[in-house]
Amino acid sequence: MITAKRLCKSFSEKQVLSGIDLDIRPGMIFGLLGPSGAGKTTLIKIITGQMGFDSGEVNAFGKAVKDLTGEDKKRIGIMMDDHGVYDRLTVTDNLKIFCDIYGVPYSAVSRVLKEVGLADSAKKPAMKLSKGMLARLKLARVFMVDPKIIFLDEPTSGLDPMTMKYIHKLIRDKRASGATVFLTTHNMEEAAILCDEVALLNEGKIVERGAPDEICRRYNHQKKIDIHLTSGEDIKLDHKAGSAEMITRLLEQGMLETIHSSEPTLETVFLELTGRKLDQEEEEMYA
Repeated sequence: MITAKRLCKSFSEKQVLSGIDLDIRPGMIFGLLGPSGAGKTTLIKIITGQMGFDSGEVNAFGKAVKDLTGEDKKRIGIMMDDHGVYDRLTVTDNLKIFCDIYGVPYSAVSRVLKEVGLADSAKKPAMKLSKGMLARLKLARVFMVDPKIIFLDEPTSGLDPMTMKYIHKLIRDKRASGATVFLTTHNMEEAAILCDEVALLNEGKIVERGAPDEICRRYNHQKKIDIHLTSGEDIKLDHKAGSAEMITRLLEQGMLETIHSSEPTLETVFLELTGRKLDQEEEEMYA
């Protein structure tokens, strides 16, 4: 659905993207994971034809992005932080403006508001929406065109856990209906639970890619088993056959409360590969 080969982009003398390769299959949730300001938004703008690039190839729907027609672009939904909402207009009127721009019938408004859980707020001015409701309004605009490719740039940034969980459900529902979702985030927990595949972006380069659990297993150097005992004590065992006897004995004595393997998280993998945390800003990265 989306491919890129050796994609490069610079701003003045600063290389923002360097040799990016992507192959995103239809019907998957793909996550681009990296620090804020690392080039994730730039990549979305290039793929959607909003920004040019220096060299390489970028394709969507099987054709070069520069060749995308107006009808092709109507099949693309984009949610980005800099896409404003008209504060003084109601939720419904905000969506009607979007209908006028994209040639969508007004009848779609009520359908989409119900889909994102804003039907009861249809007449409320946008300025009176909570941050979570505002995020759902932005998603409603994306869903108005029934997109086949959906780009979501930090869609849950700053939201409370309940709203984040609700938006995750909406995203999964779109995948279930056949849409391909391209998600950018620096929230490694979000990527781990939501994405089918992720790519880790650092200093304009993809340093690792794959399914989140596969990446974590790939960097599981310690191979330890974490055990929490009923006494409150925590112990670590080597992940080998000899530990089975100890585990069996703890079970027989009723001392074992929880047990799990200690694979690294995407956060720790990124730290190992780059020496940086995912919540670092771009200025820190290039300091």
